[in-house]
This record gives sequence, structure tokens and C-alpha cells, in this order.
Amino acid sequence: MTTTALDRIDIKILNELQQNADLTNVELASRVNLSPSPCLARVRTLEKLGVIDRRIAVLDPAVLGICVTAFIQVKLEKQVQLSLENFTRTIDRLSQVMECYLMTGDSDYLLRVMVPDIEALEDLIVNKLSRIPGVSSIRSNLALKRISHKTVLPIDSNQPVQIKSCNLASKRIERPAKPQYDAAPQTRIDAGMSIETSRTLDHNAASF
Repeated sequence: MTTTALDRIDIKILNELQQNADLTNVELASRVNLSPSPCLARVRTLEKLGVIDRRIAVLDPAVLGICVTAFIQVKLEKQVQLSLENFTRTIDRLSQVMECYLMTGDSDYLLRVMVPDIEALEDLIVNKLSRIPGVSSIRSNLALKRISHKTVLPIDSNQPVQIKSCNLASKRIERPAKPQYDAAPQTRIDAGMSIETSRTLDHNAASF
């Protein structure tokens, strides 16, 4: 596997852009002590290498009325490739799903979703997630307050960084048995599917 080393200036560029992607090339060059031309060349190289994926605007969900954050655990009937692919395609089309992870442990997937209110969350769970073929159970936890939220990756300009492609194959993972516990969950059965909802104080969520 081919790797590429990032030097201190590359990492400084990345940290500056993580803090403010609106910096002009001249402003960025000044902050990392480069002239504009070599600074722009470095940025272009970082983009070609895939280190800089894209530049986006980070919006304030509360201002837009998106006030409910929930973490949803989804378990499939069988974790076969077809079910995984179908679930992934469906989740990609749901704008309310901010993040989705294939997990070890009791559930197959962990979703972080954001919606305007509890009614919208219920609609997402009952009318969308529960209708995905192969889904056997859904458990949701409402977050009470966002304690910390970061978009800046922790890269240290004093430490060398080797970049390489990261591709974790979607394989079935044998899970050790874990005790089941939840704080007074509310359980409902829809067409044989277990759907649980509870509240938890979680530190990666917006207040509601």
C-alpha cells in the first residue's frame, strides 16, 4: 500500500481550513508562512490525495428549528451482504440520518438522526426505518442536551502523519453476548418488530 507523508506545513494548512474553510488562498498562505503560489499547490495536492474531502457550511440546527437529536440502534434479521447493501442504500436517501455506523455489539447499526420534533421522529422510525426489509428491531434514545460537538479532526503539526486509504469491508462480525439494559424503555410492537424508545443524557446531541 502506498503512503504519503504530510509535513508540518501541510498539517497547519489542514488545521486552518478545518477552523475556517472560507479563508482565501492569500489569507491561508499568510497564516502558514508561505507565499500564495506554493500554498495553493499544497491545497490542490491535499484535495487530489483525498485528505480534503470537501468544503461545507456548518449550520445551526436550533436556528432552523431542528431541535431533536436521537441515537437509533437497528438490528437486522440476518447480517448478509444483500441486507447490508439494501439498508445502506435506503439510509443514504434519508436526509434526517446525519451519521450511520456498522457496529459491533448488540445492534448492527447506530444512527444519529436530527428532526424538528417528536412527531417527526416517530414518523421516521415507524414509517421509514421499520419498513426497510430485513430490519428486526429498533431502539431509539433521545438526547437531552448537546454537551460537546466538534468537526475538527485532532491532527498535531508536531507529529508526522502518514496518509493511506482506509477501507473496512462490510463483513459479518461475531458479537459476544451482552447484558440487556435500558432505563424504563417504552416498547411497541409493529408487525412483529420490536421498537423501543427511551431518553438518555448523551453528550453528542442538540437540546430539545
